[in-house]
Amino acid sequence: MLPTRLCLLALLLLIATASGAAQAITVAGAGATFPAPAYAKWAEAYRARTGVSVNYQAIGSGGGIKQVKAGTVAFGASDKPLRPRDLAAAGLYQFPTLVGGIAPIVNLPGARSGQIRLSAEVLADIYLGRVRRWNAPPIAGLNPGMRLPNLPITVVHRSDGSGTTFLFTSYLARRSADWAAQVGASDAVAWPTGLGGKGNDGVSAFVKQTKGSIGYVEYAYAKQNGSTVVALRNRAGRFVMPGAPAFAAAAASANWLRSPGNHVLLLDEPAPDAWPIAGATFILVPRHPADGQEVREALGFFAWAFSRGDAMAAALDFVPIPAKVETLLIRQWRWLGLTGGASAGGVR
Repeated sequence: MLPTRLCLLALLLLIATASGAAQAITVAGAGATFPAPAYAKWAEAYRARTGVSVNYQAIGSGGGIKQVKAGTVAFGASDKPLRPRDLAAAGLYQFPTLVGGIAPIVNLPGARSGQIRLSAEVLADIYLGRVRRWNAPPIAGLNPGMRLPNLPITVVHRSDGSGTTFLFTSYLARRSADWAAQVGASDAVAWPTGLGGKGNDGVSAFVKQTKGSIGYVEYAYAKQNGSTVVALRNRAGRFVMPGAPAFAAAAASANWLRSPGNHVLLLDEPAPDAWPIAGATFILVPRHPADGQEVREALGFFAWAFSRGDAMAAALDFVPIPAKVETLLIRQWRWLGLTGGASAGGVR
């Protein structure tokens, strides 16, 4: 895989555009909180290597889409891929960068990660307000032999427009007809019950301070905060835990190369070890930018990340997109005339 990625970077360098000193360049981006930990690590290392600053604001997928459409940032980031017709209408191009996952987290006295088991159907009923106590029969039936507390369930969800919410609600809608009919799947929904927290940090904070609560966050946040993570029953009928191997299993079974507009969802994949709420995160750039050089610099940053950023992302339990997909993306960049980046020539 490494030789392939080095070839990709070399290809990008060959078609890079020369410009002024890299140390004076700042690239602005905004959007999803899902990949923010990885983007922050990449940006720190990239600045040390090239002098180029990548200023990424984790304001949520909805905000990132709005800002890139308005032209206030060079790139937006979203965990909710836009459909080809929406990309065309907005004059945008999108591509995936990483694969991660959404993890349900709980605050239950004495419970450790993996001890609480849930299914999509029961999780949907919790968020519909139908299952209201932790020792209710639907939960007890999935956790035989475990002494569940007689505590009320406090539901926590995102209050902002969020690709994390899009993935979570899309998963529930696929597995629960009632959820699909009553709530649906979107980056912002009319929640039947619960408390709203802004961003992954806000949801994590609410769950941490509220006994008996349940929420959903990007797995890197759960891991960093030491949250108690729920095991989920996947499509193969196995209870699995989130993490890089389970995300990679989901990514490996996806149909990446036959997805118009790079529109790929990794939900409820059939692989035996797949985490059921896996998802790619996406970058959006304008097809005809007002500042073409800044967009090329942004792509230079992500080309470097494809080649050099795997270890940093893996430390946060993200999974790189398959090398064959990276090859496809570089070809797309060339065809669209978006390749390059003055700073790319200084990448080592």
